[in-house]
Amino acid sequence: MSKLGTLYLVPNTLGDDARTEQLPWVLPHQTLLQTAKLKHWIVEDAKTARALLKAVDSVAPLACTIQEMHMSEWRGAARNAKYGDTVKPADLLKPLLDGNDMGLMSEAGVPGVADPGAELVLAAHRLGAQVKPLVGPSSILLGLMASGLNGQRFAFQGYLPHDAHERSAKLKQLEVESRKLQQTQIWIETPYRNTAMLMACLNSLAPQSLLCLGVDLSLTSEMIATLSIAEWRKRYPNEGACASLQNRPTVFLLLA
Repeated sequence: MSKLGTLYLVPNTLGDDARTEQLPWVLPHQTLLQTAKLKHWIVEDAKTARALLKAVDSVAPLACTIQEMHMSEWRGAARNAKYGDTVKPADLLKPLLDGNDMGLMSEAGVPGVADPGAELVLAAHRLGAQVKPLVGPSSILLGLMASGLNGQRFAFQGYLPHDAHERSAKLKQLEVESRKLQQTQIWIETPYRNTAMLMACLNSLAPQSLLCLGVDLSLTSEMIATLSIAEWRKRYPNEGACASLQNRPTVFLLLA
């Protein structure tokens, strides 16, 4: 059997504004050089992937034009099945079997973390291929680093329920677990629901619990603040007061 190719896990920027200007801050030069070499790609969204590769090309010339690259989209088995797509992870990884290196790119941040790419990484391991993670930004870890909350014990919860009652119950459950274990609870939200999530936190959590908001991490508009729930209530007494947070990628971190 010929030597298998390597699956490179390629980080993306955390925001889509001025990607070229962002690159020196968020992606090491060696990451950019390796990214520029790859011709076979699996991406969450081809439009986003092309935008990053265009920015990379301005720093490290690509091995071929973007139009010449082999690019497949993968949004996760459950989501693909919902739209009648029966492609399997192993099908997308066939170039590895022919000895070709491949890149796996997320919509934002690092593949496999809060990202459907984990299914493809597992499939690559099952093939016996080498998996190589490249250094880049993770909003979850950046938020934890900057929060001042417990970085020794933490748990990432993904997305919380959308239903208001279920969301409130989940927040109270996470607060109990955080207090019991002294564990930082971390979650994310679809940006257009930010204000609803923050209001749910302020209405459901104890006044002394600490909440950190990491907004637009790594961007020029970045805002990071850790306050008690009581202090957040003074800053944002109603949903209208926190309108400036709407539609901005945000990480929520809680320590009770």
